[in-house]
This record gives sequence, structure tokens and C-alpha cells, in this order.
Amino acid sequence: MFSFEFMQNAYLAGTLIAIVSGMMGIFVTARNMPFMTHTLSEIGFSGAAFGIFAGWTPLNGMLAFTTISSILVGELSGKVESRREAVISAISGFFIGLGILFLSLSNKNSSYATNILFGSVIGISRQDVYQMVGLSVVVLLILFLIFRNLKADSFDPVGAQTNHVHSALISVIFLVLLAFSVSVAAQIVGSLLIFVLLTLPAASAKYFAHSVLKMMSLSVGFALIGVWLGLYLGYITNWPVTFFISSIEAGIYAFSLAYRHLQSHSG
Repeated sequence: MFSFEFMQNAYLAGTLIAIVSGMMGIFVTARNMPFMTHTLSEIGFSGAAFGIFAGWTPLNGMLAFTTISSILVGELSGKVESRREAVISAISGFFIGLGILFLSLSNKNSSYATNILFGSVIGISRQDVYQMVGLSVVVLLILFLIFRNLKADSFDPVGAQTNHVHSALISVIFLVLLAFSVSVAAQIVGSLLIFVLLTLPAASAKYFAHSVLKMMSLSVGFALIGVWLGLYLGYITNWPVTFFISSIEAGIYAFSLAYRHLQSHSG
């Protein structure tokens, strides 16, 4: 299996994606932002479609669109939390329309749309891996630099306010990091199911651990299990990798719910 370069690239990219998604997912769930993740995945579709239309790589198009939209959401929603959902819906609808338009104008066949929506393991080149390494390092470095303030703002907003944490700035930075994470992870699971890796491993981890670092470690572990096993099963069966990854992560989440149920009854 590893004698093929495309599988080497897929496992390298998948490992990076699992690490970034697992760590970011803890804050996505803590900040109650699964809907935003889903929206960025839709915007990533339009960005990739624009990239194809403009002669860019789909990843560059995703990065441009998701980053701009995440900043727009952060700026427009401001401190009014009740406004955020409406802003996200408006931006999401606009970018989905753009994605359909760009795919139509690019005159590409339906396989391009399928690759964008569901990912393409074969389509990952060594150059894509290098770019994903760079993006992942940027995300993890910035996450490390803002970790203390982000943790406070996500898990203890009252304490963060008392300690004068700049919540608005932290929110915008986090949204940009989330945009980068969505763009990177979409290369494996596609824009349609990116929220699987950014929500389910973290949602499962919270039932087994109670500290942020332990939850983060478990989340990364669950994401790695899903990606590594999903790539292997996709290789030996020739079935879509996305199907296996989403099924494995859903299975882990179901197991975590059952574990939580048993713990609550035994206690």
C-alpha cells in the first residue's frame, strides 16, 4: 500500500488533518460552533470551485473564501451573539450560490464537483502535502500562542472577562484558524463532511476526560483512528474514504454515549 505515492501523500496529509481537527474541535464544541463549521465547509466548496475557475488549486480557493468569510462573520456579528446565526446564514447562502456559478462557468465535468464535495485521496499531490504541512504548522503555532486566552474565553467566559481577555479579537483569530482547518481537512473528507472531523472526535472525547489537554489528546487520537483506518479500508475495498471516516467517527461517538450512559447508571 505504501509503495504507491498517492497513499503516502494521503497518510501524511491525513495525519496532519487529524491532529489539527482534533485540537481545533475541542474549541469548536466548547464555543458551540458546529453550525459555523458546517457553513465554512459550504463556503469552502465555493472557494474550491472559484479556484478551478480561476486556474488556482482548489486548496488556494478554499483558503481565500473561508478566510474572508470567517473574518466577515467575526466583524459583522460583533458582540451581538443573537445576530451571528443570521449573519452566518446570509454569508453561507451567498457563497453556495457563487460556488454553483463558478462550477458552471469553469466548464468542468461533474467529477470536479464530486472531488470537492467528497474529497479525493488520489488527487493529493506531494505539493499539496507540503502546503498542508505549512498551513498546519501555522494553525498549531498560533493555537499554542493564544491557547491560554482561547481556553479561558471558551470554557470560562466570565473569568476571561474578569482577566480582561480580548474576546472579540480571540474570536476573530479562532475563526481564521477554523477557516484554515476546514480548508486543509477538506482535501481528505471533502467540503460536505468536514464537520465530521471537526466535531465528532471532540464530542466523543468530552465523555472520557475532564481537562482540556486530556480531551484534546483523546480527540486527536479518535481523529487519527478514523482517518488511518478509513484510508486503509478505502484502499482495500475501493469504496469512498469519506464513508469509512464518517462511519468510524460516528461509531466512536455512539460508543462514547453508551459509555456515558453506563457510567451515569453505575454511579
